[in-house]
Amino acid sequence: MKQLILGMLLISAFPFMAQEIKKEVPLNEIQIKTAVLPAPDEKKDGAMVYGYNSSGELVVLRKGTNNLVCIGDNPSKDGINVACYSKKLEPFMARGRELSAQDLSGEEREKIRAKEVASGKLKMPKEPSMMYVYYGKSEDYDSTTGELQNGKFRYVIYTPFATTESTGLPDKPHAPGMPWLMDPGTHRAHIMVGPFD
Repeated sequence: MKQLILGMLLISAFPFMAQEIKKEVPLNEIQIKTAVLPAPDEKKDGAMVYGYNSSGELVVLRKGTNNLVCIGDNPSKDGINVACYSKKLEPFMARGRELSAQDLSGEEREKIRAKEVASGKLKMPKEPSMMYVYYGKSEDYDSTTGELQNGKFRYVIYTPFATTESTGLPDKPHAPGMPWLMDPGTHRAHIMVGPFD
């Protein structure tokens, strides 16, 4: 009973300990195979891929030959979550990673990027740019093969400064799986499509 109470006290005093999950970092080729799962088949072999080294740092695992960038699953987080996006979004995404490394809150990161986009320091694509996301549960993932069972897709189309008026899309979905516009009128405006559970 004392051990149970001590455990509960530790979790309540240090909630981050309960959320942080440390998974083993898969081999590079497995990370690459998993990272490109959301990409269209014809783009998988040529995509640039970021993954994690044995120290948990995000590094380039493959340089790539086409216009797609894929990010491998973070082994310090529960679940599997990988994404691929247009290289046109790489300055925006890379800046987000730089700011995250400084331990800034999401709100602080967005304020900085908004200011940098407004000043012209950070360039956003002028045309719609695609992001593919694939995610699922850790228990459905085989780290020896890179396969994820029961995974789900989500699609994000970045359309900077688009509005509900300019797109005709609502700012929230009113039916499962319907497209809708998130962050309308901002540099982060994007169309969301997919399951949202």
